[in-house]
Amino acid sequence: MAGNLTLYGLAHCSTCQKAQAELEKQGWTVHFRDVQKEPLSEAERETLVSEWGEKIINRASLTWRGMSEQERAADPVRMMGEKPSVMKRPAIAAGDLRLQGWTANVKRALGVPV
Repeated sequence: MAGNLTLYGLAHCSTCQKAQAELEKQGWTVHFRDVQKEPLSEAERETLVSEWGEKIINRASLTWRGMSEQERAADPVRMMGEKPSVMKRPAIAAGDLRLQGWTANVKRALGVPV
């Protein structure tokens, strides 16, 4: 199943690092996009929200918990522009697949041993 995929995340995120290493080990060519160092354009953020929906926002993150009610009420596209680390990660786009996190189900969907 291996091929090309884009992994959106943060370079310092241990889960993103683990996901990238395991995917490459299984033969995937991973284009890693650090959304903090290489911010997503508004159009890219709109695409992520349209493809993943509101689930692209990590409401369990430290970033989310540190946000005011006003910030939490913002449009997800704007929110990710102002605070890239609020995005649930890793977010993986592989062909028609749109996956989030590094769970057993995500691994199975990408042919990674659980």
